[in-house]
Amino acid sequence: MSEKGSNPYDINGQNFDANAYLQKLLKECNLRQIMDHEAEIVKDTQNLHSDMQTLVYENYNKFISATDTVRKMKTDFKKMEDEMDLLASNMDSITSFSEQISSTLQDTRQRISKLSGIHSLLKRLQFLFKLPTKLKLLMKERNYSQAVQDYMQAQRVLQQYGNMSSFQGIQEDCNIILIELKQKLRDQFKSNHATAKDLAESVDLLLQLGEPADKLCEEFLSCAEHRLGEQLVLLQDLSEQKDIIEFVDLGSSGFLSDLCLVVASYNDMFINKINMDESVCSGDFETTATARLNDFVVENMKRYFTIVQNRVDLEQDVGDTGVLVRALDRFYRRLQAMNTLCRDTDFAASGTDIVINAGRKQSKAHLQSLKMHFSDSLTRVRQALAAPKLISQEGDSSNNLSELLTSLVLTNVEKIKGILQDLLVFIQPDISFSLKTQFREVFCIESIRENLVVGFLNHITATARGFCDGQKGSDPKCPPTLLLLLSKMCLEFQNTSVHYLLTQTDEWFEISTHNALSTTLTAESEIHKNMQDSAQQLLNYYVRMQGLNISQMLRKSVETRDWLHTIEPRTVRAVMKRVVEDIAAVDTTVGVLFEEGSRTNHSSDSSRKTHSVSISRHQFRSNWSSYTPNHLESNIVTNLHKLFSERIEIFSTVEFSKNSILTGIIKISLKTFLECVRLKTFSKYGLQQIQVDAHYLQLYLWRFVADENLVHFLLDEILGSAVHRCLEPVLMEPSVVEIICERG
Repeated sequence: MSEKGSNPYDINGQNFDANAYLQKLLKECNLRQIMDHEAEIVKDTQNLHSDMQTLVYENYNKFISATDTVRKMKTDFKKMEDEMDLLASNMDSITSFSEQISSTLQDTRQRISKLSGIHSLLKRLQFLFKLPTKLKLLMKERNYSQAVQDYMQAQRVLQQYGNMSSFQGIQEDCNIILIELKQKLRDQFKSNHATAKDLAESVDLLLQLGEPADKLCEEFLSCAEHRLGEQLVLLQDLSEQKDIIEFVDLGSSGFLSDLCLVVASYNDMFINKINMDESVCSGDFETTATARLNDFVVENMKRYFTIVQNRVDLEQDVGDTGVLVRALDRFYRRLQAMNTLCRDTDFAASGTDIVINAGRKQSKAHLQSLKMHFSDSLTRVRQALAAPKLISQEGDSSNNLSELLTSLVLTNVEKIKGILQDLLVFIQPDISFSLKTQFREVFCIESIRENLVVGFLNHITATARGFCDGQKGSDPKCPPTLLLLLSKMCLEFQNTSVHYLLTQTDEWFEISTHNALSTTLTAESEIHKNMQDSAQQLLNYYVRMQGLNISQMLRKSVETRDWLHTIEPRTVRAVMKRVVEDIAAVDTTVGVLFEEGSRTNHSSDSSRKTHSVSISRHQFRSNWSSYTPNHLESNIVTNLHKLFSERIEIFSTVEFSKNSILTGIIKISLKTFLECVRLKTFSKYGLQQIQVDAHYLQLYLWRFVADENLVHFLLDEILGSAVHRCLEPVLMEPSVVEIICERG
């Protein structure tokens, strides 16, 4: 303010310098701006002048009005002074007359006061004489409160003058009526139709009439117990007929409201009267009465909780989670209100247990729904796999298998997500019990994450393993392709779905892996391992099944043929063609779901025939010569070399690749072929037929395995065993074998 007042350029300031202001305008503004500024100053000056004139006129009018008012007040005060003098003289006259009247009526006043006392006494006596009749009339009208009030009003007089003969009759009549009145009050007290308000009124009147408070407490709670028991029976009868929300509202408006009224009435009538009237109760009455009330409330609330728990157990329809949560929220809020009335008990803890149990049962119901959905998915997949016509009509079985796998994984993942979203209503911010730490820990961690999500993932692995041989409840008619799909499904869950589901669960239900209960959480790595083991077990079982299916064909083809009387081979046996076709079909199916994998000792297709022929020719010659008598020593050396060579594991664990799976199937098939050959005796032509079959298998099976030397070795073992078991070991020329195989 000081800086603004000392500014010479401030036109409103005290130190304004007109010349300096004008010089500043001439320097900073052009002619147009100076003229506009001049017009603005002229306009402001005119407005200021007009305002000043208006102010002067207003002040002048006020001054004139004030002058008139002062002149008028002088006139009024003069009249008022005359009136006050007249009033003072009148008051003196009144005082004088009043003193004269008081002295004249003094004797009369004393007589009137005495008569008034006599009249009041007569009225009281009249009230006493009419009291029995009035009490009977009030009892007939059921106006017990007024009857007690009238009796209590006359009680002191009767107690003081009851020994007088004139009052003894009244005292006796009142005592008889009083006994009848107490009985009426007790009848009303024990009536089934009496409300809690009627009970409270009856108890209060009996206490006023001097009844023992201890006995009244017991009778009051006994009658209340009977009434509340009827409420609970009605509530239980209607539990299955009412909606869960209607059931909770019925219990709140009926049983809980009556219980609260009973507790409030009990406190007002008995416990709170201790501080007001020590004559009503003894010193230890407060403790005894409070303990008796607590036992009464706890016992009735236990029965109520049992009925509510049974009703909640019936409400396990997975489609009504929102309705159930709203009902539980109303139930829990009412229990919190009960805690404010019954401070010595915590019913909210029992309510939390019911809510937790409801959430646990709801998650179990959803888990059963998930299991049924997964079972239905498997059934649909089996039906699709059992309908090859549908696959052929679609024209692409590969796409069909991929769609089945995608459907099997995604539908179950989406089903889990939908159920989790449905269960999120339990922990909404507006739900009263959702803020309880105990509820969140048990419901979110135990019921949702562990029992529902992890439990369903474990159910998937258990169901998948149930299809494997040797497992309890395994299905012998299970299609082998289903085993492949389940194995790939377990891998898909291991790679992506398990982490996604656990992450979503932890995020939605605010589960922290660093809290106190983190030790109870199932580790993600453990679930991954279960999925991996299940996928491996399914794949191993698939390889075994497919190997045994092909082995069965080979075994029957060997066992049902008379190898001692067979004709000279002219073609490849049909069973060998069937074996190659089946393995090719398996290769196609496996290739849809698994990658090819690595190969070792793999020859190109263009050089395959020459390579195989040269190996076969050398092998045939060595086998032929090694079993002649002149080369017995060489045969022993060869067998010793095989004894210490690397052993081929037939039923070893396969890898998750197409080559490894086909290798396992072919190993089982060729091993079975080898064992069947060892049990037979062959003629020359029988040996040559085995030679043709082995060469045919060698031409086609090499492309399906990871290491083609394994096929060479097993086929060499088969041919060597046939030579061992042959009566006339004469092998066919390799060129003839090639022609037969190419023609076949």
